[in-house]
Formats: sequence, C-alpha cells, structure tokens
Amino acid sequence: MTQETQRKQRILSGIQPTGTFTLGNYIGAVRNWGVLQQEYECLYMVANLHALTVRQTPADLRQQTRQAAAMLLATGIDPKQSILFVQSHVPAHAELAWVLACNTQFGELSRMTQFKDKSAKHADNVNAGLFTYPALMAADILLYNADLVPVGADQKQHLELTRNVAQRFNNLYSPTFQLPEPYIPKTGARVMSLQEPEKKMSKSDTNANSYILMTDDADTILRKCKRAVTDSDGVVRSGEDKPGVTNLMSIYSALTGKDFASIEAEFQGQGYGVFKEAVAQSIIDVFSPIQQEYARILADKAYLDEVLQDGAQRAGRLAGRTLQKVYKKVGMLQL
Repeated sequence: MTQETQRKQRILSGIQPTGTFTLGNYIGAVRNWGVLQQEYECLYMVANLHALTVRQTPADLRQQTRQAAAMLLATGIDPKQSILFVQSHVPAHAELAWVLACNTQFGELSRMTQFKDKSAKHADNVNAGLFTYPALMAADILLYNADLVPVGADQKQHLELTRNVAQRFNNLYSPTFQLPEPYIPKTGARVMSLQEPEKKMSKSDTNANSYILMTDDADTILRKCKRAVTDSDGVVRSGEDKPGVTNLMSIYSALTGKDFASIEAEFQGQGYGVFKEAVAQSIIDVFSPIQQEYARILADKAYLDEVLQDGAQRAGRLAGRTLQKVYKKVGMLQL
C-alpha cells in the first residue's frame, strides 16, 4: 500500500464565536466533529475573522472566542488527534484571502444569497467584508488543501465558489489547490426554532424561547421545551401539517437514536406534555456532562492557551507552505 492511499482525507470545519452554540449547532455540526477525528485528519477553526462582518463588542468577542474553543474541546475534540485553532492566530488566512479576492469576479460575489440575506438583516452596516466573505472562506479551505468541508445548505454556494476560484487559479498558474468536496454527514437533523418551526433555530433570534443554548441549565431547557409551539391536535406524529411536533421529534430522534415510528408508538395517547418533558430530558442528559467539562476547561486558562498556541503553530506550518507556493506563483518578491 502506498503512502498516498494510506493518507487520511483532510476535513476543515469552522464555527463563528458569536455567542454560545445552540442545540441546532450541536446536532447539525459540532457533535459530529469528535466522531470525524477517528476517520479523517481534522482541522477545527474558531472563525473570529468572519465574525467581524457584523459589529462586535471587542471584550465580548475575545471572551466568546475562548468559550467557543472550550466548548469544542468539551464536546470531544481531541487536540492531540486534531488541530484546533483560532483563525486570527494564523495570518495566512487574511493574506491568501487577498490573493483569492483578486481572482474572484465581482459578479460571482454579487450572486451570493447569504450576502443579500445579511445585507437585509444589517442594513446599517453593509460592509465590504460581508461582500468578500466568500474569498476569506475560500482561503480557509484552500490553505489546508482540505479534501472535504462539512457544509449546511446556507454554505453550499460558498463552497461552489471556492472550487471555481481554485480551478481558475490552477488553470492560470499551474495546479496548486486541492478542489474540496462537500461532506454530507450520514445523520444530522436540521433543528428549527421552537417558536417559529418554519425557521432555522438561531441564537440571533430576538425571542430567547425559540432556541436552546448548550449552556442552558436543566430548568431553562425544560421551560423552553414546554413553551415550544405545537398544535391543537394532541397527537405525537410527524408531518408537513405539524411542523412544531415534527421538529421536537427530530430533536428527540437525533439525541436518542429512535426513529419516528418508535417515537410515535412511545407517546401514543399521552399528549404533548409528557412528550415535551421527554424531549427536554433527552437534551439535559446529553448537555449535562458537556457543561461540566466545559466549565472545567474554561477555568483552566493555562491549558486552553496551550492548546490554542499549539493549534496555531501546527495550522500555521501547513498554511505557510501553501501561502509561500501561492506567493511564488503570482510573482510576489520573496526575501
């Protein structure tokens, strides 16, 4: 067997440190990250440069960056197996983003639906960073020659742009970048708002009852589940006509491993009260040990700093090699 066939495929994932992760972040992405380490070579990034497209309070952003790293460790990311780092600790991200922005067309960026959505949401701050965000995302991926990138529906368009820009660069300057493929997890439910089940669960929602945070205590989780929107039917079953109940079933299924048929049988004739309490308990059972580990890691500042310094050095070595190659190809004078 050659060394090349033995090489594990490389995955890059990033998450912004804009507030505490939600149940949606956990089920949709974060809980899979610890599992992926067994099969892939993984890089996990706290994407604090991306967070700047929206106005941030500096002290909060610093604290939330530490909290995001601690939460990722608490959910099972092993810094010896994977590389965990903060985006701004590796300057090559911003440096390659400029080169890629110069190889990305204005029209391509104009077509990005996320730019349109976020511009509408933050009409008072439609900045250039929000517009060129996909060039930075392309740099994140291409710096590490990632084979696979886990993407949600809202990021698929950005990954397609990354591939187009990489291909364009390769054609212009000779093969340089690996073309990344989307990684679609085998399981992963899309968690919707508890108050408006037609919308995705989001921590930026103005109604705190619409989302569950990974740091919410047991009483808060129970209260939010009890207040979750259902319907007047009183029957636990899934269906397009029952978005609230279907969402709660999806959450319960994701956390217990039970399929919809089993869940319907389990709560037959019991009404929503009993069902909502069971959903809450399944969340509490999963989050409680994570919360304890999170508190322990966050309290150990020296350990967390050591992990992030080591991650920055390891990521920096990989990124630096790619950036030097790119600079040489585009004609940057190197000393």
